[in-house]
Amino acid sequence: MARKRKGDKVNGWLVIDKPLGITSAKVVGAIKRATNAQKVGHGGTLDPLASGILPIGLGEATKTMPYIVDATKGYDFTVKWGIETDSLDSEGTAIHENGAIPTQSAIQAILSEFTGTISQIPPAYSAIKIDGKRAYALAREGKDVEIKPRNIEIQSLSIIDNTPETHETTFRVQCGKGTYVRSLARDLAYKLGTYGYVTMLRRTKVGPFTLGHAISLENLNDLSHSARAVDYVLPITTALDDIPAVAVTEKEADDIRFGRSIQHSTAKQGTIVLIVNDTPLAMAHSEEGQIRPLRVFNI
Repeated sequence: MARKRKGDKVNGWLVIDKPLGITSAKVVGAIKRATNAQKVGHGGTLDPLASGILPIGLGEATKTMPYIVDATKGYDFTVKWGIETDSLDSEGTAIHENGAIPTQSAIQAILSEFTGTISQIPPAYSAIKIDGKRAYALAREGKDVEIKPRNIEIQSLSIIDNTPETHETTFRVQCGKGTYVRSLARDLAYKLGTYGYVTMLRRTKVGPFTLGHAISLENLNDLSHSARAVDYVLPITTALDDIPAVAVTEKEADDIRFGRSIQHSTAKQGTIVLIVNDTPLAMAHSEEGQIRPLRVFNI
């Protein structure tokens, strides 16, 4: 007999504006306490030194997590010029100093070279595994960390503020999965013949989720006194706005629930979300009129 899962059956998304100084795991813990949901997971880790959007999947929404993790993301970030730290952020130790301070016009002139598909080497202080160990663990042990370059997609990159007095420039970037903003800051500095590290990082967009959807942890805690946190949960399909939806009949839904493929001539090719009676049924793959279930929602 299957053991009953503790907590309430809550399905959907809470979009949290994560504050500085806490881990993504602590945010998940706070959501568990506020919603008493049976299952909670986050879509894309934010470091303690980063703030901004952290999508939290509840219940069956966790089955759509890969689509959020792989989604386009937006960040605002500030680079301090002339200094580089080993972690490429303000938490690290300076390893290069007294670099030149670039002008705004010089910075603007190179931005086009950092848009489109570019090659990037992730930072040594990252969660990438090397021979079974996290890169950041090896770096903290003082070991040389060699990470291979990878191609990433930078859709847009612009300057939103420049402060010569503090030797800092703030940028706005929209990018694809696998992009490391700290590495982007380092590479911008190298291209300008100097050094740089990130002093501020704020995530402003994850797929369809923006700061307009977000609620602060402080407000979430206040809800326990005035309203139910689950009243602020967004539907599962909110995370799937860019994925075509296909309505199916009850009979077709029964086949999908049992893992059987169905024929559907109007479905678009590729990944789709199946809907039955206005309720999400499954993530599926459609090809040449045949729909094969990938993840079935238990709703």
